[in-house]
Amino acid sequence: QVQLVESGGGLVQAGGSLRLSCAASGPPFSTYAMGWFRQAPGKEREFVAAISWSGRSVYSAGSVKGRFTISRDNAKNTVHLQMNVLTPEDTAVYYCAARPQPSVATMETAYNYWGQGTQVTVSS
Repeated sequence: QVQLVESGGGLVQAGGSLRLSCAASGPPFSTYAMGWFRQAPGKEREFVAAISWSGRSVYSAGSVKGRFTISRDNAKNTVHLQMNVLTPEDTAVYYCAARPQPSVATMETAYNYWGQGTQVTVSS
């Protein structure tokens, strides 16, 4: 079973940047595709970005494309989400997720393991 721990959240002004990290432990990290999701107050959780287990394939939601970048370091068992040009609409709890498949996925149900989340707050 994979354990996931997110870090890097915080309070930032609009236009600023944050880098989220997700540390994984358990089965070999390179056998899991990874994703980031977020849930804003009063809204359903939504897909943000995903990366294949090799790191060669990535996919991002339209709302963050060009601003957010997902990457992974299989040697360090970590996945990152670099978030630039943040807006108040990006305020949410951000979750890291893992699935024991090679390919990216955008649906929550495709992921087997989830972290506890890290809060990102963007002030205007």
